[in-house]
Amino acid sequence: MNPTDKVDDLLAKAGAEWRAGQPSAPEPDLDRITGAKTSAQKRRRWVVPALAAASVAAIATAALIVLPDGQEPTVAPPPNTKAVPTPMTAGGTVQAGKPSPDDLLVRNGDRVEVNGGIIAAPGQQPVYCPSRPVIAIGYPPGKEPAPSCPAEYAVKLTGLDLDRLSLKTTKGVRSGVAHLVGIWNDKTIKVEEQSAYRPPVQAPLPPLPCAAPPGGWPSRPSNMLTQRVQNFLDAKADQIYGPITFYPNGHSRKAPVVFSIGVAHGDLEAFRKTFETIHDGNLCLHPVKLSRTENERIGNAVSTVMQKRKDLGIYSGGGQGFDGDRIGVSMLAFTEQAKSAFAPVGLEYLDLDVAVKPVR
Repeated sequence: MNPTDKVDDLLAKAGAEWRAGQPSAPEPDLDRITGAKTSAQKRRRWVVPALAAASVAAIATAALIVLPDGQEPTVAPPPNTKAVPTPMTAGGTVQAGKPSPDDLLVRNGDRVEVNGGIIAAPGQQPVYCPSRPVIAIGYPPGKEPAPSCPAEYAVKLTGLDLDRLSLKTTKGVRSGVAHLVGIWNDKTIKVEEQSAYRPPVQAPLPPLPCAAPPGGWPSRPSNMLTQRVQNFLDAKADQIYGPITFYPNGHSRKAPVVFSIGVAHGDLEAFRKTFETIHDGNLCLHPVKLSRTENERIGNAVSTVMQKRKDLGIYSGGGQGFDGDRIGVSMLAFTEQAKSAFAPVGLEYLDLDVAVKPVR
């Protein structure tokens, strides 16, 4: 058995033991939303985009976390916070300040900045390793493995002064975090400036894309989760996106719940007129660029690029967001090679999160 097999077995065992000791994930409070009290309604499915569903599932998963230095922690903490939705766009327009793919394009000779993990193994060039989802394993003190970074994510660093960084040593390998500025050249950065690590700022919760009616959103039940309404929306998958659940006044028992549906194609008011003949409850209809079907098609195309092009350093992709406009992709750097690979997908539909950012 090779070392990789042992690691896989350890991950599988650790994950199984952790899951066995966890309570079941909480179910949506359907009584509050629908006003119904029958057990049958509690079994009805909740239609949300893939990313939203993944966020709910994250409540019951502790193994996958994001670390700034690319290392596994000594303890795998269970999650204790509810999922937070990602930033969104309102009314089908790009959120102010959101960079386009071309704004993030990195070419050789460009001045770039990175923020995150630094790993320096004896006899090797130090590397930058981006923050990304990793498997967290609990190791006994002193048994932690030496930190490392997969080749597809590692960026070699020249000109880095390790003595100016606060580093720890594990099995002879030094590691820590920092903010660096330098010149990019084929996955190498010639460091010109180095400073303390800058913790990322939490993105604000997405706003409801519709203004409240006069007097505010009322607290009222909804039949959004009934089979009849869900069948109608499924039949409109080529036209609409969602529904997404919003709590504009917080999560108290009496607070209103609003369901948001994006209309990508056809007349929005005509859709409203038809939909309101079968739907009761607070509703927000707004324009979006992509329907459910289009989101799924583009998301699958992104996932295919991720699987086939390991050299591009993509560590997550294909997730559908809360706005119905763009598909999330997290990667090391948006280079000319990445641009060519994603061009057939549609660059205008990508919401890029890159570790290596150009300094303009």
